[in-house]
Amino acid sequence: MREDLAVAADTLARAGVDTPRADAEWLLAGLLGVGRARLAAGLDAELDVETARRFEDAVRRRARREPLQHILGWEEFRGLRVAVSPSVLVPRPETESLVEWALELAPSPRVVVDVGTGSGCVACAIAHERPGATVIAVERAPAAAAVAHANVAALGLGNRVRVVIGDLLGAVREATADLIVANLPYVPTATLTTLPPEVATYEARSAVDGGPDGLAEIRRLVAMSPRRLGAGGALVLETAGGTQTPEVVRLMRAAGFEDVATRRDLPGIERFVAGRWS
Repeated sequence: MREDLAVAADTLARAGVDTPRADAEWLLAGLLGVGRARLAAGLDAELDVETARRFEDAVRRRARREPLQHILGWEEFRGLRVAVSPSVLVPRPETESLVEWALELAPSPRVVVDVGTGSGCVACAIAHERPGATVIAVERAPAAAAVAHANVAALGLGNRVRVVIGDLLGAVREATADLIVANLPYVPTATLTTLPPEVATYEARSAVDGGPDGLAEIRRLVAMSPRRLGAGGALVLETAGGTQTPEVVRLMRAAGFEDVATRRDLPGIERFVAGRWS
């Protein structure tokens, strides 16, 4: 396996993959059904012909810049293994920080609405970490909602997470929420072609295209949220950072939110915005 991995890593490096060795290890470990640590302990073993063929195919897919997570079929998110597909945005590490801050602002939420749930990673993480919470996961795209529903079922959260198909909060009629959290599309349309191929070519455009300034969906959600939040409820949003962050702060204050604040992600980008409805 050692030589197979070396060849695969070289192939991925020449294709422009940022982490060629790690990606090659993840691909092979996924095929073998083991973790990378166990893989590393058994590198002197030989691959059988069928596994070698499947590994070469997986490497070719990754060399075409298909996302690693699409090939594996899953991504880790706050300790949960979440299935993904080309219909949903691959969960990002920065969005784990969105969940962390949301639960700091609403430590014991009864009703949570996750808008634009995609894979359902945020909804599932909140339900997993707050057993007293009921989570409504809203998704506009039926194919993405199907992925979210499958993840909810696979994680055993079907009694507390309900996936509904609808446009933003239009599908949420019966609930007064303690927390609304959203990682909506925020990439300006004109910059889509500058994104890495993994995103520009393979991820669903509806999951990343935020309109002319990237804030089309966020702007609508800020305007709608006061009708669904209870007193003291929090709205927590992820943005692209940069000039978007102060604009979302302005939008939330103009909508009547109080205690509007921002938070940086792990690389230091001022990406998250939150406020309370009084």
